[in-house]
Amino acid sequence: MPLQPSYSTTAAPPLVELRDVSCGYGDRVILERVNLRVTRGKVLALIGTSGGGKTTVLRLLGRQIRPFQGQVLFDGQDIADLDLAQLYAVRRRMGMLFQFGALFTDLSVFENVAFPLREHSKLSEAMVRDLVLMKLNAVGLRGARDLMPAEISGGMARRVALARAIVLDPDLVLYDEPFAGLDPISLGVAARLIRDLNDALGLTSIIVSHDLHETFAIADEVAMIANGRVVAQGTPDELRRSEDPLVRQFVGAHAEGPVQFHQPAQPVAQDFGLGLRRELRG
Repeated sequence: MPLQPSYSTTAAPPLVELRDVSCGYGDRVILERVNLRVTRGKVLALIGTSGGGKTTVLRLLGRQIRPFQGQVLFDGQDIADLDLAQLYAVRRRMGMLFQFGALFTDLSVFENVAFPLREHSKLSEAMVRDLVLMKLNAVGLRGARDLMPAEISGGMARRVALARAIVLDPDLVLYDEPFAGLDPISLGVAARLIRDLNDALGLTSIIVSHDLHETFAIADEVAMIANGRVVAQGTPDELRRSEDPLVRQFVGAHAEGPVQFHQPAQPVAQDFGLGLRRELRG
C-alpha cells in the first residue's frame, strides 16, 4: 500500500493544500485528482520522475495555470477564485527560487535582491539598503553586493537568488531544482541555508528536486508524484522503508522497475520488418 500522511482533526490548518486537483496543458492531463497538504513551518520535498508534474504544482500555487477541477488553497483561500489584486497580494507572500537562479544579468547582486522591494514596497532607500544587506548577510554574500552576476559562481548566484526570494519576508518559499548543477560544497551550503532559513524565519518551504540525498537530509516530509498522482507521502525514513515498487525503484535508483527504459512502441520485428518491406518495394 502506498504511504499516506495521517492528519489529526485537531491539527492546525495547512498553509498550502491541494484538494482533488486535476490539471494539465491543453487536452493533456498532468495531475489527476491530487490531494496534498503542506504543514506550516515545515519543509516538503516533491520528488518523482521527470515530467511527472512536480513543477506543475509550483505553477498551480502561483496561478500560472488553473486546475481543471478541485481547489488550490493558500492559507485557506482558493487561489482560482482571487481577482487580480488579491492574487498579487497572495504572490507577495510567496518567494520563488528559480532553477539556476534566474538573476537579472544587467543588475548587480545588490540590485537583484533589492528589485522586489522596489517593485512591491514604498520603503526608503535607507531601509531598502539595510534589508538587502541583512538578507545578503544571511546567505553569506554581503561582501559580494557590488559584483555583477557574471562575476560570481553558480553556487553564489543561487544564494543571491535565495536572498532575493526571502527579501519580502514571505510565508512560503518555492524551490525549483535548487541543487541542479552545483558542486558538492555549494550543494551542501545551499541545502543547509534552505533548512536554516526556513527555521529561523518561520517559513514554509516546498522543494522540487532530484537530489535525494540532500533533499531527504533537510525535508520534514516527502511527497512522490508519479503517473499524475501523489503515490506516497511521509517522512524521508518512511519513504526509504516503503515497499511500493515505484517508490523503491526511484529512491534506490534502480534501472529495473515500473518505470521502463523504453517508451511503449510496437514490436521491434514489426517496426524493422515494415521498413525492410518498404525498401524492397522501392
